[in-house]
Amino acid sequence: MQAPMKTDWAAKAWSSLVVSLMTLFLLNVALMILAVATNSVAQRWFGTFLPEAFTLEWYLAAWKEFQLGGVLLVTVQVVAAVVLLSVLLGVPAAYTMARRNFFGKKALMMLFLLPMLVPPITYGIPLATVFYKLHLAGTLWGVILANLLPALPFVILVMTPFIEQIDPNIEAAARVFGARTPQVFLHVLVPLLMPGILAASLLVLVRTVAMFELTFMTAGADSQTLVVALYYAVFAAGVRAPQSIDAMAIVYMSVTLLWLLIAMRFVSPTQLVSRVREQPAHA
Repeated sequence: MQAPMKTDWAAKAWSSLVVSLMTLFLLNVALMILAVATNSVAQRWFGTFLPEAFTLEWYLAAWKEFQLGGVLLVTVQVVAAVVLLSVLLGVPAAYTMARRNFFGKKALMMLFLLPMLVPPITYGIPLATVFYKLHLAGTLWGVILANLLPALPFVILVMTPFIEQIDPNIEAAARVFGARTPQVFLHVLVPLLMPGILAASLLVLVRTVAMFELTFMTAGADSQTLVVALYYAVFAAGVRAPQSIDAMAIVYMSVTLLWLLIAMRFVSPTQLVSRVREQPAHA
């Protein structure tokens, strides 16, 4: 009887230690975010527990000083283009990978994995060199293509299992009734693949918003996304009020957190896979 009691005690102690460490970590993160958020609305904060006064003027100053209107517009354009192009190109490519067997398929799949496994800085430097020679660096399309490079393989890898779980007999039945390949793809496959397309789109969106290395090396003065503009606000030459920089950091964090919450709310990998498996059975 003593051995099980010792085992239970050790398990409880280990669980308590893990919970305590996680709580301490989350508490530190929350306090850091709270300090930045508080400083972004602080009018005077010297030697006191709380600021002497609160104001939103730092957000207005950051909006004018860092031209956040144009930066947010560029961010939306880059994210929308990357998501759209990665889905339009990635879904047909994933269909080919799922339905066709050809020589070098495993090697090609390994090639798709490389941009996700290798740090972006390692291939970002030669990519930026090529873009500068092609006069794409510093342009909006250069930033879009740079972010598309890791996003497209990501969509292919996410969508391939979804397509493999769809019974090919459904496509064959549609062809028997006279449907052509575009009709089969649009009216049969796309509705069945919509959960996977939604998952891939949202995950690519969050990834693109937070992508710094590739965007930093290929962006110009008029093609900076929010994360690159924040970097320049912190490290570029010149004297800037720390409150305005913190206000910009809160704007960036809020935008990223918004998309992350949307992804966590609507995208659950286990639920999406189960829905793909169930749909052919109901059909």
